Amino acid sequence: MTDKAAHKTRAADDLVAQFEQQILDGVLKAGAALPPEREIVEGRGVSRTVVREALRILASKGLIITQPGYRPIVAEPGYDAAAGAVESVVTQLLVQPGGVRNLFDFRIRMEASLVRDAALKATSGDIARLEMALADNFAAIPNSAAFYATDTAFHAILYDIPQNPVLPAIHKAYTQWLSGHWSKMPRLPSRNQLNYDAHKAIFDEILRRDPDKAEAALREHMNFAWQQVSTTFEGL
Repeated sequence: MTDKAAHKTRAADDLVAQFEQQILDGVLKAGAALPPEREIVEGRGVSRTVVREALRILASKGLIITQPGYRPIVAEPGYDAAAGAVESVVTQLLVQPGGVRNLFDFRIRMEASLVRDAALKATSGDIARLEMALADNFAAIPNSAAFYATDTAFHAILYDIPQNPVLPAIHKAYTQWLSGHWSKMPRLPSRNQLNYDAHKAIFDEILRRDPDKAEAALREHMNFAWQQVSTTFEGL
C-alpha cells in the first residue's frame, strides 16, 4: 500500500470512528439523515473519496442505510449492528497468536449448548428444517463452494431454534469473522463427505432426543473441523 493510499485508509477509519461514536452517544439517532457529503468534506477536512469509503464501511457494519439518490440514514439498533460494531476489534484479535482458536473454542461451547437445546425442545417444524438443510448439504458434496454454503445453513438453524434474536446475529458474526480461514481452505469431496456424515450424526441424535449424544457428536465434528483448518494455516 502506498503512503497516499494508507493515508486515505486512516482518514476513512477516523471518520467511521467519529460517526460510530455519534451514533452510540445518540447524537445521531435512528432514522436521522447524515449530513450531506459536501458538508462532511468541508466540515471534517477530508476528500469525497474518504467520505464515500467511510460510508461504505458504516453500511457494511449495519450502522447506516444507503440508497442511491438519498442521504444515508442511521439504521435502527439491532443485534447485527452490534456485531458489526465490534468487528474491527475481533479482526485485530484474530491476528494475534491463538486468536482464531479462542474464537472457535467459544463457538464450540455455544453450539454444544444449542444442540442440547435442539434435542430437548426442537419442534416438528425445526426438525423438518434441519432435515431439509441436511438434504441440501448431501446434494452439495461434489461442489465445495455449495457445500460450504449448505454447511453454514445447517449450523444456522441450530441458532434459530431457541427463537432468541441474539443467536442468529452471533452466528452471522462467526461466519463473517472466520470465513477468511474456512473459505480459503482446500476442500475435497471426500472431506465434504466426512463433514456431511458428522452433520447427519448430530441430526440423528437430535431426532432421538438425546442431548448428551447430540453434544458429543457436535464436539467431535467441530474438533475435526479445527484439525482441518489448523493444519492448513500456520500460527492459529
